[in-house]
Amino acid sequence: MERQSIAEALRDGIREEMARDKDVFCIGEDIAVSGGFGGAFTVTLGLEDEYRERMLDTPISELGFTGMAVGAAMMGMRPIADVQYSDFLYLALDQIANNAAKLRYMSGGKISIPMVMRAPVGATGRGSQHAQNMERYFMGIPGIKIIAPSNAYDAKGMLKAAVRDDNPVMMFEHKLLYGSKGPRSETGAIDATSEIPDEDYIVEIGSAKVDREGSDVTIISWLLMHHYSLSAGETLANEGISAEVIDIRSLKPIDWDTLGKSIRKTGRVILVEEGPKIGGVCAEISAQIMERFGEDLLTPVVRVASPDTPPPFSPVLEDFFRGDAGKVVDAAREIVKIG
Repeated sequence: MERQSIAEALRDGIREEMARDKDVFCIGEDIAVSGGFGGAFTVTLGLEDEYRERMLDTPISELGFTGMAVGAAMMGMRPIADVQYSDFLYLALDQIANNAAKLRYMSGGKISIPMVMRAPVGATGRGSQHAQNMERYFMGIPGIKIIAPSNAYDAKGMLKAAVRDDNPVMMFEHKLLYGSKGPRSETGAIDATSEIPDEDYIVEIGSAKVDREGSDVTIISWLLMHHYSLSAGETLANEGISAEVIDIRSLKPIDWDTLGKSIRKTGRVILVEEGPKIGGVCAEISAQIMERFGEDLLTPVVRVASPDTPPPFSPVLEDFFRGDAGKVVDAAREIVKIG
């Protein structure tokens, strides 16, 4: 066992998958520059020394290298594409939505697209063009799986599962959870390290995890918001409110068995996401909870999310904009009181 950050765990996961399968390679901007950072957040640092021919640096063209990844996947390779900031996925959207997501359907299953697309999300003082949570924009695209791990163990295991999957997988990672060091360290970072076993393992895509058991309210979240939700759970416990906190970690597909078991127990649900509330991931999950478990609910589903504005640049406004443990606690107090 070794304790690792998310950046370190992802790096080892990529290294292990490249050693296991010669068809695995990485593609993206600045991921293999000698003496560089190893991508924007150090995940690929040093891999160019071990796998020079399979670490492909590209020009600044998200549409271009995503198209290359799709084409390589069609021919049997297993690319891991690295987008420096998830905001840049807009530039690659045509290749993702019209090719990666659809070709298996359009070919009657004859063509597979076994590719992984990694992208950092979250507001971290970089302004609105480098701060969005892009999960929402891919929820409505059939044919894509979406994962969003909140700790190093899950990050490595889910990455390895994604590489071995025959479908395109979008993997969203939060900048404040990487644990990157030196010039790539982040102000306000949260400890998301884990004990990582020496042996090979995967974390199944489509599985959620109960990280805190409770009986009064179910709190469902992912990435940075999951850490805030766990903190809220501790505060609520001191007030006599028992919160069950679930790391959904797989947004497509969703583990409805785990969520349903908790919802039937507590009868109250709070959904927490960093992105804006309107049109968000929580809107879709909320609708499905009402359809699947409406009769089990004691109160309407509550969403904690950001305002319907771009993420601000000012640190003070950014803290106001983004959800935190206090906002989750307030929502829980209210929902338990009325229910």
